[in-house]
Formats: sequence, C-alpha cells, structure tokens
Amino acid sequence: MSEQDTNETNDINEEVLDTETDTVENDADEAANNIDTDTDNDSDVDERLNVDVQVNTTGACERHIVVTVSKEDIARYKDDAYNDLMPKAQIPGFRIGRAPRKLVETRFKSDVADQIKGSLIMDAMSQVTDEQDFSAISEPDFNFDAVQMPDDSELTFEFTVEVRPEFDMPQWKGLKLETVVHDYTEDEVSTRAQELLQRYGNEEDIDGEIATGDIVNVTIEFKDGNEIVTTLEDTRVPVRSKITFSDGDLNDFDKLVVGAHVGDNKETTASLSADLDNDELAGKEYTANIKINEAKRVTVPELTPEFLEEIGGFSSETELHDAVRDELERQLNYHQQQRVRRQITEQLTAEAAWELPPQLLRRQAQRELQRSILELQAAGFPDEEIRRQINQLQQNMLGTTERSLKEHFILERIAEDHDLDASPEDIEKEILIISLQQETSPRRVRAQLEKRGDMDALRNQIVERKAIDLITSEADMQETELPEDPATNTSPVSHAISGIKPSSAAATETKDDDTANETEEAVAPTDETQTIVEEASAETDSDDADATSDDADE
Repeated sequence: MSEQDTNETNDINEEVLDTETDTVENDADEAANNIDTDTDNDSDVDERLNVDVQVNTTGACERHIVVTVSKEDIARYKDDAYNDLMPKAQIPGFRIGRAPRKLVETRFKSDVADQIKGSLIMDAMSQVTDEQDFSAISEPDFNFDAVQMPDDSELTFEFTVEVRPEFDMPQWKGLKLETVVHDYTEDEVSTRAQELLQRYGNEEDIDGEIATGDIVNVTIEFKDGNEIVTTLEDTRVPVRSKITFSDGDLNDFDKLVVGAHVGDNKETTASLSADLDNDELAGKEYTANIKINEAKRVTVPELTPEFLEEIGGFSSETELHDAVRDELERQLNYHQQQRVRRQITEQLTAEAAWELPPQLLRRQAQRELQRSILELQAAGFPDEEIRRQINQLQQNMLGTTERSLKEHFILERIAEDHDLDASPEDIEKEILIISLQQETSPRRVRAQLEKRGDMDALRNQIVERKAIDLITSEADMQETELPEDPATNTSPVSHAISGIKPSSAAATETKDDDTANETEEAVAPTDETQTIVEEASAETDSDDADATSDDADE
C-alpha cells in the first residue's frame, strides 16, 4: 500500500474512532437523561430473586429461616446500583458522570455494598414471607450488622419470626351461652348513690370501736414462718370482708377489725391465688401481722341544692339517682358483654392444646391489662373498682392471656371464612362512639389512634366483635339473673404479698436472671395500679394537646 493510501486509511480510522467516541458519549448522555425513566420501567418488572430457603421449626409458633441469595442476583443488584450511580458519581478530576466505571466501583464499593445488602435482604425477606406457607405475627428477630456482603459468593442471612399457630377449628355453632339480666330497684340505686357520695364526705378520727365501712390505716407484715417476705406500709383500707392483692387475698378482714381500736395488732392468714402462673407460689399461705395505725369515719354531707350542683350539676336528688341508674345499667351492659365473651372464650379454647410463643404471651398480657383498664373507664367504673378488677386479672394474667390469644386466632379464622371485615363506615362509627365517651371530636380521636398506631387494633376489635356476633347468633342463648358480686365487698390494694409480680413470675422460671429482669421491666404491671390509669389518662391528655395544636395549625 502506498504512503498516500496509508495516510488516507489512518484519516478514515481516526474519523471513525472520533465518531464512535462521540456516539458513546451521546449514548451516555442519553442514558443519563433517561435514567429515571429506565429505573421506573425496571421497577414495574417483578423480577423474583433466586433464593434458597430453609425453614426450621424451633418452638411453638416460631420459625428459624436461613436464606441464601445467588451470586447472579447479587451481581444484578450490584449492576443496577452502579448503573444508577454512574451518571451522578462525582470523582475528582472528572466531570460528573464521566468517571470510568472501574474507578467509580473502587471509590463507592463500601457504600454500594451496604445499599445492595439492604435491598437484597429486604426483598428476599418479603419474597420468603410471601412464598412460604406461614403467616408472620411479629417483626423478624434479625441482626442486620452481622450479615457480611461477599466479594464473589452467595449471600446468606438468617432470622427468627413468630408465626400464626396451626390448629383444628373447634365447633363454634350451637354454643350454650348465658346472658345476665337485671332491673335495678330504687333501694339498689340509693345504696350505690350513698357509696358514691362517700367520696365527698368528711372524715373524722375514731376514738372508739371500728365499724364496717370505716377507713383504717394499716401496716401489714407478711411472713413465711419467721421470715418477713413483704411489708405493706401505712395503707388506707376500707373495712370490708376481704382485701384483694395482685397475687392473693386476705379474707374476713372485717371480722378481724370491727370492734378493734387504733393501736391494736391483729394476726391472720393471707393466701396466694391458686390460679397463679407460678406453681411454687400458687395457693401458698402467709402469716399476716396487722397493725392499726389510724381509723376514720366518713360523714356524708347533706344533699343541699348547692352540694348537688357542685358534685355533678344535679338539680335534685331525683336527677342524681337517674344518673346513678344510668351508670349501673352501663356497667351491667359491660358485665353482659364480658360474661358472654368469657363463656365463648372458655368453650372455644377448652380443647385448644396448641402452644403459643412465651414472648407473645408476655407482650399481650400487658396490652390486655391496659385494654381492660380503658374498657372499665369507658364503662364508668370508679378507680377503686378498676383496681379491684386489675387485682383479679393479675392473679392469673398469663393464663387468661393465653386463652384470650387462642380465642383471637380462632375468631380470626371465623372472620376469614365468612368474609367479615371492618368497613370504613364501621371504623367511623366506632370513632364516633369513642369521641362521645371522651367528650371530644371524632377527628381528634382519629388523630390519637393514628399517632399511637392503634388503627389496626381498632379494626381487629371491630372484626372480632362481628365474629362474636356471628357466634351468638348461632348460639343457644339463655337469660339468667345477675348474681350478687362478692367482689363488691372487697378492698383492693396494689401490692404483691409474695413480692413477685404475677405477670413476671412465670417468666423467671425459664429465663436467666438478666433476661428475667428485662422481661419484668417490660411487661409486668407496676405495683401502683393507679399509675397505669394515670398514665393512660396522661397519654390521652398529651394526644389531645397534639390534636389541639393540629387544629390550630389548620
């Protein structure tokens, strides 16, 4: 080839090279300009991961899952990440988006590795829970930081998750249920009115003998043999037949104290509940040494128009009694619902031998306690009655919670089988009812529920109620007269005789000391039950303040 031909060929090659370079740069520019469009198009494609999944049953309702992601998927995620990064990468000495790929990969290797690790794990977890034959009921127990991104191998990670239990459905049609009925007499209304008026009475010191209904300040030492287990210091207790504690009872308190004087010492026996979850404590008896420090007698003020107006805006004693009757009937409705619910729970779970995760039970026990408090408040029960109910709940908290949880899963299955759901109208109606009880606006109630993350709980509550309604519609219902509640003649005290909170007693049996202490702090009700009531009210007040602020902002 001549020199001229050679030169012409070189010129052509250079021209072609320049053209190809321009084309590559133009393609890069176009890719950069269209990166968002390409990303959006890719996001529309549901490209499944090639994962190997090993599912191991490690306990009741517990699965340990090992997930292995293929090298091909890792490479695909890595390539997608760098394709997205290249047009935006800033490398010294290069225009934005013009740095060589290998240099970008070297510069951003660590950041991209963390990014694709998070994306791979999240997508793999989602795919596993969708494809596997179980339904998770808790967040995975997973250590993200412990997972290492491989350089050129598969990615393996593992986690533990609680799942819905598997069980045979019990026969729920044709249950025999009793509902209580009662017409309150005027004498019953008057008696309750006098009890309520005691709150506004004047207290006077007693010099003589103590009588039923008086209020005594006592110190009680609970002994196991000669050893003092716990001491109840300087506590006010109305003189009634029984004192209830969070883990047991002291019976015949009135027989012990009536006729006694301030300064007297009495000795009797206190018994722990036979239903405690801690077998070593259940039914145990302690010696109770009672010292009477002080005694008061309450005198109810005269029902003058001024006094009636002050305590509730009542214009007459008749209006006061009407309000008391309404309260009694509201509480009767609560008892009706609770009685039917208890019967349904007992019958549906009578043969439910399947196990539940201990951690789930402990979490649910605290939630059940708080839910019960709020329900009692909404039904109009006074604080003393709430404390009395809480003592009864605490004495067998985990056992009660287990039955309630099993009933929940059964009701959930019934709802699914019969397409029961909470419609937007159902939710709005429920919010309206709550707003009327709290004397606030529905909008504010919704804001409170959303802030606390309680909307799902509200939906579940509505669905469960529909399932209960379905069960009762198919049940053999019988009416029975409201029995006399022996608990009404008791004085509740927020104290654990044994010194061990009932909800945490069972936890200490299976956990080391550190874990047991953590569990106790997390789920055990406080010794001062009233604190729970106050905290619930404080939370509501805080939410109200936030909602008011939102209203002002709008």
